[in-house]
Amino acid sequence: MKSVLSRVRSGPRDRGSAAIEAAIIVPCLLMFLCLAIAGGRLATSGAKIDAAAEDAAREASIHRTAAAAQDAASTAAAESLDDQGLKCASRNVNINASGLNVPVGQVATVTVTVTCTVNLSDLLLPGAPGARTLESTATSVVDQYRQRDN
Repeated sequence: MKSVLSRVRSGPRDRGSAAIEAAIIVPCLLMFLCLAIAGGRLATSGAKIDAAAEDAAREASIHRTAAAAQDAASTAAAESLDDQGLKCASRNVNINASGLNVPVGQVATVTVTVTCTVNLSDLLLPGAPGARTLESTATSVVDQYRQRDN
C-alpha cells in the first residue's frame, strides 16, 4: 500500500500534467480576455453615440426653424462621430423640433435621436461578421427668450 500512495503523490505520471493544464486553461483565458476587450469597445462606441446625440441636440436647439435644426443636427452628429473615429455603415438623425414653435417666454426642448449601425469588424477583430445598431437620444433646452420664427 505504501508504495502505491507514494507513486500517486510524486510518480512519473505528474510531469506532463502542467503542460496539459496550460493547454486547456490558456485558450479559455485568451477567449475571456478577447470578450472583455470586445465588450469595452462596444461600451466605448455607445458613449461616442451619446456624445454625438448631445452635440446634435445642442446644435438643433440654437436654430429657429425645424428645417435648419434638422440640417444642423445631422451635420453636428456626423462631425462628432467622425471626430471620435466611429465609422457608421448607416447613420440616421431624427429630431423632434416641436419646441421651436413654442411662444417666446415658455420653456421648450428639442430632442434628437442618433442611430448608427457599426460593423463588428470595425470594433472587434478584422473579419468579424455582423453589425450592431447603437442608438442614443438627447434633449436640449431652447432659450425661452430668444426670438422664434413661426
